[in-house]
Amino acid sequence: MSIELDELDKLAASVFDGYLVRKDLVRKYSRQYPVPTYVVEFLLGRYCASVNESEIAEGLEIVEKQLMDRTVRTGEEELFKARAKEMGSIKIIDILRAKLDAKNDCYVAELPSLNLRDVRIDDQLVRDNERMLTDGFYAEVTLAYDGIIAQEKGGRPFGVSSLRPIQMSKADVLDVYAKARGSFSTDQWIDFLLRSIGLEPAAFNERAKRVVLLRMIPFVERNYNLIELGPRGTGKSHLFQQISPYAHLISGGKATVAKMFVNNASGQRGLVCQYDVVCFDEVSGISFDQKDGVNIMKGYMASGQFSRGKESIRAEGSVVMVGNLDVDVEQQQKVGHLLSPMPPEMRDDTAFMDRIHAYAPGWDYPKLKPSEHLTDHFGLVSDFLSECWTRLRAGNRVSVLQGRVHLGGALSGRDLEAVNKTVSGLTKLLFPDSEMPVPDEDLEWIVRVALESRRRVKEQQRRVFKSEFRNTHFSYILGPDGAEQFVSTPELHSDEAIESDPLPPGQVWGVSLGAGETGPGLYRIDVTCGPGSGVKILNQPTPPAFRESVRVGEQNLYTRSKELVGDRNPREEEFSIQMRPMDSDRTGTGLGVPVLVALCGGLLGRNTRGGTIVVGALNLGGSIEMIPNAVRIAELAIDKQAQTLLMPVSARRQLNDLPDDLWTKISIEFYKDGSDAVFKALLE
Repeated sequence: MSIELDELDKLAASVFDGYLVRKDLVRKYSRQYPVPTYVVEFLLGRYCASVNESEIAEGLEIVEKQLMDRTVRTGEEELFKARAKEMGSIKIIDILRAKLDAKNDCYVAELPSLNLRDVRIDDQLVRDNERMLTDGFYAEVTLAYDGIIAQEKGGRPFGVSSLRPIQMSKADVLDVYAKARGSFSTDQWIDFLLRSIGLEPAAFNERAKRVVLLRMIPFVERNYNLIELGPRGTGKSHLFQQISPYAHLISGGKATVAKMFVNNASGQRGLVCQYDVVCFDEVSGISFDQKDGVNIMKGYMASGQFSRGKESIRAEGSVVMVGNLDVDVEQQQKVGHLLSPMPPEMRDDTAFMDRIHAYAPGWDYPKLKPSEHLTDHFGLVSDFLSECWTRLRAGNRVSVLQGRVHLGGALSGRDLEAVNKTVSGLTKLLFPDSEMPVPDEDLEWIVRVALESRRRVKEQQRRVFKSEFRNTHFSYILGPDGAEQFVSTPELHSDEAIESDPLPPGQVWGVSLGAGETGPGLYRIDVTCGPGSGVKILNQPTPPAFRESVRVGEQNLYTRSKELVGDRNPREEEFSIQMRPMDSDRTGTGLGVPVLVALCGGLLGRNTRGGTIVVGALNLGGSIEMIPNAVRIAELAIDKQAQTLLMPVSARRQLNDLPDDLWTKISIEFYKDGSDAVFKALLE
């Protein structure tokens, strides 16, 4: 069972002595016994927290004996009860739940693995461990049996005489954790965090690692609302079920208002008050037993409080929603938006969406293969890691942005709050010591992750309600002299930005007028020319609208060749033309002017201005047709980070509706006719 220690193992062993565990051992025992991973790690951490092979071997014997003697497998219930009767008491590892028996004015405990629902328990034990009154927690329980009580009518012979919750409670854990971080580089620390939750970092690319970090934020940030949708089999709920006793997974998404928030009858506080993280698995099935359940959750996600009866109750539990996308991301954006799998009452509710601080791109994370993605190396013991994370919740690290990063004007108040929370959470995860300086390069990618994960929410709001959420151009400036950098979500389009360098002759960025639901779309038009005649379209099959755009562009070139290309005779050239759609619109509607510019540029051998998008539809007579959606085209151009937008002058009045802050992000130039457009689009 021995492994060869790599550099990260040796580094971790030097600073985390007594807090490490081999993760392959954890998997071995968690599969054999009916308990979560963190329960196995609790025992392994107690007896096998060493890199010394002989110490591990000795500890494994103890762990195996305890798991065998104290965990109850199906069919062994009566055997354990009999042992309790014969020996007077036994120790078991089980979920411990409790409820009030009002008739007898006492509490009774439940031990599911033994099918016992009326176990005596002292009131003080319940008061000291209130979580047993909600959904319970794993503990080492000493279960006593009293034969005298057994003979009484209605007697309860079984009783909990003592318990030990399965979680760490040392006072100095965060000091050890924060101090040890100083020995790691940022990349090493990220890899070590992945190993600590059982993953092998070498099998993940940078974007997948960032999905994992986003999943971790709710553990260290209070009242953080995260959603992750993606393909099946990527382990979205694993972290929230197996790693920390401070997290609770609601399987199937079914919840009651009393269980989630507060029980009005008893006054008992719910899951969001008892746990750091409450995760809804299978987001499409989220439902409550009362009609106002979603509204209560919406209010809680916004403010961290909820009202039931007369009092307003504050809680700190983070809300996580995970679920599956049944189609790929590109297809999902064509048929709806990326929050479509939500239940109907949330799906198109932009106010509900606004409460989501980050949307983790589950499609960037691979389907898990145990042999490839799970680690056999050392990581932190789960109860130590989860205890450190829960203590990190107390602070706030937004101050790391002050004087260093300026966020752009497109962010609303809720956007700023969301980005600040994500930055704070990532900073706590990567720099748990608040005194440790955060380098500019690390701060920049933290800010970019925060902006991208919030913008993904904003883009879905825009798809639902375009007029209210039209400006999604999130940006930041790093340092007093930094340039404004825009952050996009990669799934929106294949090319993140239009380069500012001049394009080769015959290449032009153009925007189609769009048709129906698709709206305007960005195209790259490529033209090459050589001896011959006519125009050959390389796109097969050719969309009819694009064929028409090429036909009017070609005819305008022939009829006005003197003013467009001087002494060159376009009828003696053969042009090959290809369009490359960059968005969901693939029709090529209304691209006459960009086609004309590309034909002229290819013939004259002149470069096209860099960072420029050309817009305009021609007719055979040379007139420029009206643009029906100039503001949407301008927004698209800004989204693609173009520097210049070249439009017909007839669109000028429509652009009065373009918000002031967007005018400052792009230079809009106008042309009066086709030859003016060619003159302004091509470099001398």
